[in-house]
Amino acid sequence: MSAPVSPESAEPLERGPAGHALFVPVRPGPTGCTTRFFRNALGGRTAVAFTSERTLVMALGPAQRWTRLSEPALRALAAPLGITEVRVDPRLSAPAPHPGPVVPEPPRRLLVG
Repeated sequence: MSAPVSPESAEPLERGPAGHALFVPVRPGPTGCTTRFFRNALGGRTAVAFTSERTLVMALGPAQRWTRLSEPALRALAAPLGITEVRVDPRLSAPAPHPGPVVPEPPRRLLVG
């Protein structure tokens, strides 16, 4: 079992329990990038990370920005917000939408009798 990590002792690329730096989704913020947090199926907040850029892109799309962090560093960022859950390589409940032509349905005729 690993010891708790404080924000002061967490290094962005230190080796953690996951064995390597993870790909963590971020969004632009007023002073740089901010870690994105998500909701689990029960509505609780969770941190999300991916083991490769490919799995991040498959889950969140190619426009999603990311940074590399170890699991302890991600946990240290999430802890002050009360977030204790970290999901690595989460599966989405629905597939990403595929771009393509929208085929309109033919108009329906009403029968009046």
